[in-house]
Amino acid sequence: MKKRAGAGIGLALALLCGPANGAGISDDVIRIGFITDMSGVYADGDGPGGAEAIRMAIADLGGSIQGKPIELLVADSRNKADVSSALARDWFDNQQLDLLIGGTNSAASLAMSAVAAEKKKPFITSGAGASAFTNAQCNPYTIQYTYSTSGLARGTGAAVVGQGGKSWYFLTTDYTFGHELERDTAAVVTQSGGTVLGAVRTPLGVADFSSFILQAQSSGAGVLALANAGADLVNSLKTAVEFGLTKTMTPVGLTATLLDIHALGLEVTQGMYFTVPWFWNINPAAEAWSRRYLEKIGRMPTYGQAGDYSAATAYLGAVRDTGTDDADTIMQWLKSHPVNDFFVRNGVIRADGRMMNDLTLLQVKTPAESTGPWDLHKVVATIPAATAYGPLDASACPYVRARLAGAPGRG
Repeated sequence: MKKRAGAGIGLALALLCGPANGAGISDDVIRIGFITDMSGVYADGDGPGGAEAIRMAIADLGGSIQGKPIELLVADSRNKADVSSALARDWFDNQQLDLLIGGTNSAASLAMSAVAAEKKKPFITSGAGASAFTNAQCNPYTIQYTYSTSGLARGTGAAVVGQGGKSWYFLTTDYTFGHELERDTAAVVTQSGGTVLGAVRTPLGVADFSSFILQAQSSGAGVLALANAGADLVNSLKTAVEFGLTKTMTPVGLTATLLDIHALGLEVTQGMYFTVPWFWNINPAAEAWSRRYLEKIGRMPTYGQAGDYSAATAYLGAVRDTGTDDADTIMQWLKSHPVNDFFVRNGVIRADGRMMNDLTLLQVKTPAESTGPWDLHKVVATIPAATAYGPLDASACPYVRARLAGAPGRG
């Protein structure tokens, strides 16, 4: 990779984060840990497929760097913060873990991020969307790689209001991720001239959405905003169709993925807008990698799984080019070199840990428009990273704000 010319504020802050004192490969092994939902509501969107994507990244790097083997540890988060933090702490303390990658549950990944910061080790979340990662709960060792709730909100929320969806009702997963997705999207809806008529909170992994759909149906809103993900999104939309709700309300899958659309079918999802950081044929390199993945897994990858590969590759590239797995050296390198691969072009990791990647607003095709089992969407608009995530000086990240204010402290 070529070092980016010109030092903006993100690079300037990154270079203040500590000395690049490389110390070689610790314990002669480069050890990556991956903790995600392996068996619950988010498992299809990340889970075993995400682990396989990381294994592909390791294999593509030759399985070793400087003759030192690359190892991968995998565990099930069970979508629980306490389980995830305990696993992370054990791996850092007893397994000499060098990098931790966290999956799709924001509460679990925020807990892992806190442990990684305490241990001064890199943590990358490639599937958790809470904007807290780069705001109130940011730290110098965490990178949020694929998307955030605020980015999705700016894409889908504004587009649907612009298409006439003025009145909204939210069906929201009742934990950090859902709360932030509802909050961020509601703000965009209001700013765009729409109104929010109400919301109902649902437990993660609930089996029966009937009572929640009935509440939405009686709201009088024109848009049903699904502030959930994975199996919860699929099951809630299936219930909405069964109750005939989609005849009077327009469903919007705020975190819909290719797998969700594929599972539900075009008859159910046609015309629905959704925003993603990546899709399988966004560019020729992405399509080539996705077809490799399809051969291994039997289905196309999600953006979370592609992000797992890209994040692992970026980290391993940093180890290769710096000659060390020293955390401060690696974080400085990652925040001063753009990422260029099939997932992101000129992707800059800002001082607050935000990967600055563009987002794409998609619309689900009609059955007549589709030419194959994975030809499910059409591109509506590209949302530049600066628009999706806002400027660095608007971040609430404490250590970034301290640096911007000229206060001493670790960056």
